[in-house]
Amino acid sequence: MKLAYFVHDTGDAAVSRRVRMLTAGGAEVTVLGFRRAEAAIDEIHGAPVIDFGRTEDARLAKRIVSVLRAAIAQKSWSAKVADVDVVLARNLEMLALAARPAARSRASLVYEALDIHRVLLGSGLSSRALRLFERTLLTGVRHLIVSSPAFVREYFAPRQGWRGSVKLVENKVLALEGPDAGVKLAQAASVRAVGPPWRIGWFGVIRCRKSLDMLCALAAQSSGGIEVVIRGRPARHEFDDFDAQVAAAQGVSYLGPYTAEDLGAIYRDVHFAWAIDYFEEGLNSAWLLPNRLYEGPRHGAVPIALKSVQAGLWLARRGVGLCLEDPMRELPTRLSTMTVETYARLKAGVDTIPIRLLTVDPEECVALVESLR
Repeated sequence: MKLAYFVHDTGDAAVSRRVRMLTAGGAEVTVLGFRRAEAAIDEIHGAPVIDFGRTEDARLAKRIVSVLRAAIAQKSWSAKVADVDVVLARNLEMLALAARPAARSRASLVYEALDIHRVLLGSGLSSRALRLFERTLLTGVRHLIVSSPAFVREYFAPRQGWRGSVKLVENKVLALEGPDAGVKLAQAASVRAVGPPWRIGWFGVIRCRKSLDMLCALAAQSSGGIEVVIRGRPARHEFDDFDAQVAAAQGVSYLGPYTAEDLGAIYRDVHFAWAIDYFEEGLNSAWLLPNRLYEGPRHGAVPIALKSVQAGLWLARRGVGLCLEDPMRELPTRLSTMTVETYARLKAGVDTIPIRLLTVDPEECVALVESLR
C-alpha cells in the first residue's frame, strides 16, 4: 500500500514514530510537510521527504501563508503522490493541503487529529469559521484517527457532527522488538534508590506554564524532599523565561532534549512521571491521553495525574498511579509521608498494567495499515 503522509513538522518525534509504525505495518510511505528546523531532511526511517519549507510554532498567520504557498506550488509535488492509495493528514492545516490531491487521485483521505487546538473551541467569528472549514473538509474524509476517545465524544461528534469511521491510535510506546522485551523493561528496577528525595520526571513537549510553576513551588517547599527533572523540548514562547525560572528554582533541573532510545534510562532515573497538563485546561488538556501516560508505566515510573481528566480516568480504571484533585495541596503530604513500602505498592500496581496497553507491537502496526487499505 502506498501512503502519502502530510505533516506539520517533519522533525517532530511523534511524526517519526508514526512513520515507523506505518512502515512496520507494510506501507510504502512518502512524507510531505513543513519543518521547524533550519535544515531540511531527506528521509524519515527510509521514507522520502518532500519539504515544503520552514514554519514556526505559535505563528498561526505565518503558517497559513506557508500552507497557501504550498498549495499554489502543488504542481511541483502532486505528481509524486498521484498513485498513492491513502493520503494521511496530520492536523487541520495539513488536511487543507491534502484534500485536493486526495480527491484527484481517488485515494482514501484519513484525518489524524491528535490535539484539538483552542482556536477551534472558541465562540468568536474566527473559531466558528475554522470549525466550518474543518467540517467542510471532513465530508471528504474516510477515516478519523484520534489518540483519545474523548476527542470524538467532546468535539468531533457533538460539534462537528462526525458519524464516520473512527480509529483510536493511542500514544503508546512503539515496541517493534515485540511484547516480551517490553514486559521485562516495564518491570525493571528503578536506577534511583527508593526513598526520599522523591524524584518527579516531566518529559516530552514542555508547554504548560502552570505545571512549571507548580513543580518549582513543590520542590522549593519540600526542603529537599522533592526533586524535579525536566527533559524534552520546551515551547519557550509559552513561558516568560523558561531557562531563568528553572535556574532559579531549588531542586529543579532541565537536562535537555532526548531521543526515543533514551526513554528507558530517563524514566528509570525517576520515581514518578508527571502526566498533568493545564495548557488548555478544561478543553484539550482534559481530553488527551499524553505520551508520558504510557511511557512512565512502561519503564516502571508511577504516573501522577489529575483525577477528573481523561488521563486520570484511564489510570483509575486500572487502579494504578497517583491520581489527585489538587496537586499543590495533596502532593506535599503524600510525598512527605510516603514510605518505601507505600511506593513499592504503587510501583507494583504499575507493573500489573498489561504491556499491550502501553506499547504498540508489529501486529498492531499491520492491523492499522490493513484497516486503512
